[in-house]
This record gives sequence, C-alpha cells and structure tokens, in this order.
Amino acid sequence: MKNILFILLISLFLTSCAFNNAFLNPEEIDQNLETVHVKELSDTLKATVEKENFQPTFLDENDNILSTDYTVKSVVFKSSSGNNLNGWIIKSKEIPFNGISLLHFHGNSGFIYNQHQRIIPLLKYGFQIFVFDYSGFGFSEGESIRKNVIKDGISALSYVKNHKEFKNSEIIIYGHSLGGNLAATIAAEVENDISGVVIEGAFSTHKDIASEFARIFGKILVKENSNALKEIKKFHKPVLVIHSTEDQVVPYHLGKKIYDAANEPKELFTIKKPHMRGPEFYGKDISDKIIEMTKQK
Repeated sequence: MKNILFILLISLFLTSCAFNNAFLNPEEIDQNLETVHVKELSDTLKATVEKENFQPTFLDENDNILSTDYTVKSVVFKSSSGNNLNGWIIKSKEIPFNGISLLHFHGNSGFIYNQHQRIIPLLKYGFQIFVFDYSGFGFSEGESIRKNVIKDGISALSYVKNHKEFKNSEIIIYGHSLGGNLAATIAAEVENDISGVVIEGAFSTHKDIASEFARIFGKILVKENSNALKEIKKFHKPVLVIHSTEDQVVPYHLGKKIYDAANEPKELFTIKKPHMRGPEFYGKDISDKIIEMTKQK
C-alpha cells in the first residue's frame, strides 16, 4: 500500500510540474549563433545576428539584405530577475510617430523573431514599438519561470520609461495571450508609468485555462502564484480587451472574465480570426481605440 501511495504521489507531482511548465515554452537560441531561421505562419524569416547586442540583419531566400519599411534596433538590458534580456526598438521608416509607444508582452512560445510579427502591423498607424524576450527566450538569459516573467515585464517598462527614444511619449502595454495575462497582473503596480493596457487573446487565470484542457485536474494541479483577475481590479486607467470568438487557443469567455473584472474606463472589442491576429486584421480599429485610450487617462 505504501508503494502504491508513493507512486501515486510521484505521479501527481510530475503531472503538476508538467501542467505548470506548459505555460512557458521558450525557444532558446545559442548566443553564439550567427544566422537565425524562424518559421512564422507561411513565411520563413532569416537573419544574421551580431554577437555584441544581437542586432539582426534580415535576409531574403538568396541571402540578400531584405528591405523592410521599419527599422529594428536590438538592445540588451538588465532585468530585476538578474538576467540580461534582449529587446528590439521598432520604428516605421515612413509613418510619422504619433506620440504613443507600445510595450509588447508576447505569448508563451517562440521569441521576438517570430512574435514581433504579431504587433508590427500597428506601425503603419504611427506607433513605435518595444518588443523583448522574457528570461530563457531567444537570446535572453536565465530560466523561463513565472516569477522571472513578472520581473521581466516590470523591468522592460522601466527600461522603456528611461530610454531617450521613448521620452515624453505615452506608453501603452499591449499583451498577447500569456503576455495579456501578464499585463493584467502587473498593471496596478506600474499604473503611474503607463497610459493604459491592451489585452488580446489572454486567459483570465492559470487555473482557468488549465481547466479548459484538463477540467477539475487542471484547477487542482496548477499553481496560481499571481492572479490577473484580482490584480486588474486595482488598476484604474483605460483597459482595452480584445478577443476573438474564433480563438481556438484561449476561449473567448476567459478574455471576457478579464474585461468584467476591470474598472472603467474599459472596452471589450470582440473580433473574429485566429488567436493573436488582431493587429493584422483590425489594425485601424485597434489603432483608433488605443489613441482614444490616451485621451481618457
């Protein structure tokens, strides 16, 4: 009987670890790598990388330098997690800056080479964007655990706030999926430094999304170290929740729970299309709503 109980406890422990680890699926890159190939949707992105600051140079299929309508400046900054993180300052070459900077919190997998594709459609509306990788993602150092991700998000905002290229601009946090949950979690803590929060395709709590896939076992086995629903109630600046009714990764009703928990001023923008594709298909609408948010703060 003792052996059976021991095996059962070990099985539950391993299952619990597996559930909790599933929230972060980083793509870690060798920091000495000179060429990166990234598959994103139907395209393959190729880039050479400078070792000092991981500055990318994008290439076409024939290894010619790829012309883009935006610039990328790669930087390395220190997180309070103790890890050096890699980020990109992205600006349009053609569209004048509208005075609003977007700090992008990306999803739970990949890294900025593919994740930045989710947010750059908004460049055409005058925003400048800062994207970065959490600890253990891409060229960022450290371990990809939830407590590090929270520290990384707060540290990224501090970096943006104090960087000369973002001085005197309105700062909006734009979180996709896991990044949306993160944005809701830290919003109150950083309220004085931002003008609002955009949350797209995000889950309400870790237990909620786990229960969608594992029912009662998900709620039991998953830890809720930080609760986005509790924390967003402490935030009192504009909140825009974007969620697709066709989202097959994070169900619509979990995004609606975040909206319901948030204070006014808030808006729920219901869209269609797949997970995290709002800027691609609804860029003008989202742009107009973000600009309006900065007037409400």
